[in-house]
Parts: sequence; C-alpha cells; structure tokens
Amino acid sequence: MKYHVTQKVLFRHCDPAGIVFYPRYLEMVNDSVESFFAELGYPFHEMHKTNGVPTVKLDASFVQASRHGDLLEFAIASTRVGGASLELAVTCDCAGERRFDANVTLVHVKNDMKSERWSDAIRAKLTSYLNSELKEASHG
Repeated sequence: MKYHVTQKVLFRHCDPAGIVFYPRYLEMVNDSVESFFAELGYPFHEMHKTNGVPTVKLDASFVQASRHGDLLEFAIASTRVGGASLELAVTCDCAGERRFDANVTLVHVKNDMKSERWSDAIRAKLTSYLNSELKEASHG
C-alpha cells in the first residue's frame, strides 16, 4: 500500500528559470512525510512534544524538471520498518511523468535525540505501508 498526497508547485519553490529548485523538492518530501505521519495518527505537532523523526539518510534522483503551477503527486511506501528506524521510498510524478525518486531513512528519537522504538500501534500502521518490491527496485 502507498500513501498519496498532491502538492502544487508554488512560486516560492522555483528558481529564476521558473523550475523547481532541487532543495525545494526535499522540503516537499518532508511535507509529504509530515502528512503521512498525520494519516498514521501520529501528527508532528503531537509527536514533537516528546519525540521526533529526523532524516539520517537521503538519496534522491532528479529525473525531470517541474514548473510553477504543476501538480505533483507524491507516493510514499515503507521499504523497511526497524526497531526505531524507517526506510521510505518516495516518488514524485506529474501527469504520469516521473519527476524524482527519493529513498529516506528516518529514526524515531526522544527529545534527547536518543533512539526510541516505535510503539506497537505505530509499527503496525507503518508495516501496513510496507512494500518489499520497492526496496528491491531501489537497491537493484
């Protein structure tokens, strides 16, 4: 199963050439991950009172440029759920055309930045988005 969220490319995302400046894609990935966690019932505004999920590894491939006004479809699937870590495959398409791919590793931490295991409830929800085919494709 994949989580889907659509984001519109805004003026603030673009460089003077009118295309998305690549670091803005990474902000959009983070926005999508935040939306994903809200869907799981573990929204950032609640989580961040005691915990966090910083990105510890990120690999991105930029396939095609996006322009102001494009509607980008982000799809997120878990590729591995560890004790306190989470690997996600993120794809971004526009009108059926791939714009970029990213593999993101997050670690669930307490406010003191020490890792903390996922609760059983969150682990079950993260596992429901597990897609082993994506992991094989991203490493093969």
